[in-house]
Amino acid sequence: MEITCLQHVAFEAPAGMEIWLAGKGVALRKFLVSEQELPDPPACHAVIVMGGPMNIYQHRDHPWLVKEKRFLRECVDRGIPVLGVCLGAQLLADALGARVFQNAQREIGWFPVEPTDEIRQMFPTLAGNPTVLHWHGDTFELPNGAIRVARSEACAEQGFYIPGTCLGLQFHVESTPDSVRSLLTHCSDELVAAPYVQSAAEIEAGLARARFTPWEPLFEDILRI
Repeated sequence: MEITCLQHVAFEAPAGMEIWLAGKGVALRKFLVSEQELPDPPACHAVIVMGGPMNIYQHRDHPWLVKEKRFLRECVDRGIPVLGVCLGAQLLADALGARVFQNAQREIGWFPVEPTDEIRQMFPTLAGNPTVLHWHGDTFELPNGAIRVARSEACAEQGFYIPGTCLGLQFHVESTPDSVRSLLTHCSDELVAAPYVQSAAEIEAGLARARFTPWEPLFEDILRI
């Protein structure tokens, strides 16, 4: 099996997600959206959309965003499953007609999320409140027909799920020590003093918190593997 993966910058890669998929015999066909033409949706079994430092509404600076959102909408309309991470989730929400806007707080660092009761019932591995890596300043409204996945203290919408169709997660469950250090290298200017922004040292110290395991059933479900 091969899954299409859209990257917006080279340093925000599928990381731990790619390692996990490889263990299941699933390969990724990667596209750097800013430089490569997108594939035809009918040729895609499933699509993963990664994060990036840009915002979904920066069409003037990144004109390829318009094509990407059309591509995601067509995938959803054709029944091709889509998984969006951080910026990818925001692009997916926008493509589904939901509003994307600045969150009241920047949220950068290791903070817990609280899965909803509905999601816990569907995916019992999500026990407790997993600590995950956040790196975002925007958020989204829940798309029509979507189930809320989780919330955090700083952000009410941490993800949405439409069974059999798509999953958007605001946080970085794909994190590995290398991928987190890559974010620290390229995006350290975003680590401004704020209530929910940790320092580079705090983020580095939290690397052991990167755990993909609780989220595996959601990924298996949406990617049909």
